[in-house]
Amino acid sequence: MNLVGLIVVAAVIIFMMGIRIVRPTHRGLVERFGKYNRFATPGFNWIIPVVENLYQINVTEQMVDAEPQEIITNDNLNAKVDAQVYFKVKADEEDVKNCQYSVNNYQWQIVNLARTTLRNIIGTLTLKSANSERGKINAELHKTLCEETASWGLEIVRTELKEIDPPKDVQETMNKVVKAENEKIAAIDFATATETAADGQKRAEIKKAEGIKQARILAAEGEAAAIKLVNEAAQEYFVGNAQLLRKLETVEKSLQNNAKIVVPAGTELVNVIGEMAGILPLKNKDEKK
Repeated sequence: MNLVGLIVVAAVIIFMMGIRIVRPTHRGLVERFGKYNRFATPGFNWIIPVVENLYQINVTEQMVDAEPQEIITNDNLNAKVDAQVYFKVKADEEDVKNCQYSVNNYQWQIVNLARTTLRNIIGTLTLKSANSERGKINAELHKTLCEETASWGLEIVRTELKEIDPPKDVQETMNKVVKAENEKIAAIDFATATETAADGQKRAEIKKAEGIKQARILAAEGEAAAIKLVNEAAQEYFVGNAQLLRKLETVEKSLQNNAKIVVPAGTELVNVIGEMAGILPLKNKDEKK
């Protein structure tokens, strides 16, 4: 093999050794003799073997766990706190350079920064408020991380507070308080329901009494109207005999029950009864003469 052939073979080997493929999920930084030279985009890239190096950086969203830690709250209680931070390296050249040249191991730095920030935030809160204000804690943690990592070429996507666990004895006490509060609410609801039922029954009895009263009033008014009509009829057809007619009605009702009534002789009532029965009234001895 001549010299030209050797040169061609060497050139091919060198070319093949310098091929670098960057995936769409990464960006590359090319360094020549340890100094930044150029930015590598996804796809085919070629570097000078030995002289240049290509470092690929993941630009997709990543998650780091802040790891559980004991934090003393403002009311001097220990709470086990854990959180997760979601972030990604910005895909432009300047930010990719910053994540490599402005900070050493940004993932480890984020974890420690998140842990320190959580201690500062939760240390100002009571255990109860820390549990009830998780959204506020997440917002403050996210804001602090965004400010502190602004020069690192990172985007803090979101932060999630995983847990705030109090000591076991405190948790048991809190559970008892919650149980007592629930029982209190249930008792109040039961009392309110009972009171409502009693009030409803009271109103029903009042309505019933008002109905009975109204019925009696109507019955009395009806009877009064009937008496008035009877009296008017008696005045029209039996002038001067209204009292006699009333007595006759009494006798009629009594006779319906086979009652025996003694009627004094010589009264007008005898004559009326006799006429009703088709019997002429008896005449006195003086009248026969």
